[in-house]
Amino acid sequence: MFPEYRELISKLKNDDLHFSKLFDKHNELDQQIKNIEAHIADGSSDDIETLKKEKLRLKDELYALLKNAAA
Repeated sequence: MFPEYRELISKLKNDDLHFSKLFDKHNELDQQIKNIEAHIADGSSDDIETLKKEKLRLKDELYALLKNAAA
C-alpha cells in the first residue's frame, strides 16, 4: 500500500499513534477478508462487502494523513 510513501509510513507508524492504529486496523481487515474468502473463517459475501468498505475508508484516511505529513 502506497509504495511511494514507504519511508514516511515507517516513520509515522513509530511517531504517530493514531496513524499506527489506523494502519494496523487496515491490515487486520485485509487479513479478515482473506480468511473469509479462503473459507478459513466464517462470513458471508455481505460480511466481506462491509469489511471491504471499512478497509477502503481507512485507506482513504491513511492516504490523507500521508499527504498531509508529506507536505
